[in-house]
Amino acid sequence: MNEITVSAKTYDEAITKALIQLETTSEHLKVNILEQGSNGFLGILGGRPWTISARVKTEEEEAEEQRVSEQKKKEQEEKKEKCREQKPEENKEKEQKEKEKREKAKGEKVKNREKTEPETEESNRKRRPKKERPHPEESKRDGVGREVLQEEAEKIKEAAIAFLSELFRMMDTEVQIETDFNYQTNELKLDLSGDDMGIMIGKRGQTLDSLQYLVSLVVNKHRDVYIHVKLDTENYRERREQKLRSLARNIAGKVKQTRKPIALEPMNPYERRVIHSALQRDPYVTTISEGEDPYRHIVVLLKKNPKKKSPSREDL
Repeated sequence: MNEITVSAKTYDEAITKALIQLETTSEHLKVNILEQGSNGFLGILGGRPWTISARVKTEEEEAEEQRVSEQKKKEQEEKKEKCREQKPEENKEKEQKEKEKREKAKGEKVKNREKTEPETEESNRKRRPKKERPHPEESKRDGVGREVLQEEAEKIKEAAIAFLSELFRMMDTEVQIETDFNYQTNELKLDLSGDDMGIMIGKRGQTLDSLQYLVSLVVNKHRDVYIHVKLDTENYRERREQKLRSLARNIAGKVKQTRKPIALEPMNPYERRVIHSALQRDPYVTTISEGEDPYRHIVVLLKKNPKKKSPSREDL
């Protein structure tokens, strides 16, 4: 019996490796999990691979599984047949009662519709697409609050550097951290530099956003004034914003050409605001946000009553 041991980042990858090595398909594979994997902290620290043992099922095992499957199917069919034969009169009475309930409910709906007053402007507004609202944490940021003293700002910097330094030490990664504090906006800027910053950025900046959120929690703990935190590396934030604005212009051009709305992929609140801002002065298209996080996304569509009658070639 040829049994192999396979390790991979995810369970599915481990199964795929086993199938390739054993040259079989999933229905013929017998699997035992030896060690369950994990993604680790932020997907970059302390992750463990999945380890499985796998072999091809014997003919006896497959025959037994087939027998058990057919037995279960037969039992389910017998159960259904028994239910159908049992107390048919009671079933008819139940169906009649349900029918009467539906007719009664239908009559009440008609009465309520007749009593309902014409829709007000307020009810119409409720049906309109929801506008982009700031995240609860971002609402707190609007109020800068009291001025932060220089000595306090230094302690804020030290807390952020200490947290990140310990995290990078655990990752066995050398990263330089530069800080700057804006006393007018109470914003702490941190710039990371090192050999491989791609791992710190992550897919579409998700790892960088997670690190920024954690630093924000650290520096704002037990503090009576909110400190904005902006974590960046290799000028990623500005480059990402430029890409989003370019994407917004390209999508707007396609909407003008096809005259059909286009839905973008889900984005975080910051990225959605960049798209809204990039197209807010466009005379032909508008933007709305639809869905709920983490699937909330922007739809770009033509305005109903644009200032100009139709876009010219220059506008496209």
